[in-house]
Amino acid sequence: MPKANLYNMSGTQLGEVDLSEGIFGIEPNVSVMHDVVKNHLANCRQGTQSALTRAEVSGGGKKPWRQKVTGHARQGSTRAPQWTHGGIVFAPKPRTYTYTYTLNKKVKRLALKSALSSKAADGNILVVDHLAMDGIKTKTFAGFLKAVSADKALVVTEDGNVVKSARNIPGVVTSPATLINVYDIVNANQVIIDQTALATIEEVFA
Repeated sequence: MPKANLYNMSGTQLGEVDLSEGIFGIEPNVSVMHDVVKNHLANCRQGTQSALTRAEVSGGGKKPWRQKVTGHARQGSTRAPQWTHGGIVFAPKPRTYTYTYTLNKKVKRLALKSALSSKAADGNILVVDHLAMDGIKTKTFAGFLKAVSADKALVVTEDGNVVKSARNIPGVVTSPATLINVYDIVNANQVIIDQTALATIEEVFA
């Protein structure tokens, strides 16, 4: 059965906790994880890039010089792509990347379990007995991360003070237990989970 180190908010290790075999102990499926991360990044794209084609650039209605005799290459418009201020060849236009391809629930669930199992196998899952703060103190939370040797971390908690304390720390991402995603897990060096959130993960994703 996979295990994770248990800490308190002072950064002191209290022992170990058992992790669910079905969520944190499966053989990671790298191919499925790659598909889900790629799909996640595609869905994050705004798709607002836009440029003008030669048909949309203003001007260029008059032929710049006669077809023959001048010694110049023949030109039909000053807004052709090879001219300065000309149109763009195959100009990008606004589009949506959301429906590039779709993945079913079972694939997404397998990818999530694979990501968590990979982190657990590497010893990069840390459990905190009570991940909560009395106030919003970025310095205090940064001290906690330093105490548990965490830097680029995903913090899974429901505590609002922790979320607000961590939001200005570079590389730190917070998420409630029910909304964790594969990209955040893979992108983090450590996954720090509140013990209550761990129970929620094991209940929801079992």
